[in-house]
Amino acid sequence: QLQLVESGGGLVQPGGSLRLSCAASGFTLDYYHIGWFRQAPGKEREGVSCISSSAGSTYYADSVKGRFTISSDNAKNTVPLPMPSLKPADTAVYYCAAGRSLYSSTYCLAGYAVDMDFWGKGTLVTVSS
Repeated sequence: QLQLVESGGGLVQPGGSLRLSCAASGFTLDYYHIGWFRQAPGKEREGVSCISSSAGSTYYADSVKGRFTISSDNAKNTVPLPMPSLKPADTAVYYCAAGRSLYSSTYCLAGYAVDMDFWGKGTLVTVSS
């Protein structure tokens, strides 16, 4: 079964850290660009970060730039997203998505989810005191 599974969400106080992970099963992530997206209650989905299949290009939303660092672990077939210095504004359901086309890669590296091939079901991150 081809699927993506997110893990690592939870409840954390402001200033705390979480480490999300996006794991693929049934396919290898080597040839896919991976995006992390989030949706807060009452808000539209937004792009958080994206990494190209070659890991040579990345995207970060302005709100997380300098705090989050995306990478790819081909040996484990995962894409981790360490999230230090969390803020209440980071509260959202976080989703990872994988795409293979150049078309979807262009949009992913601009923060948009277009024509992505696989989606995870999401993991909830709550930042609250």
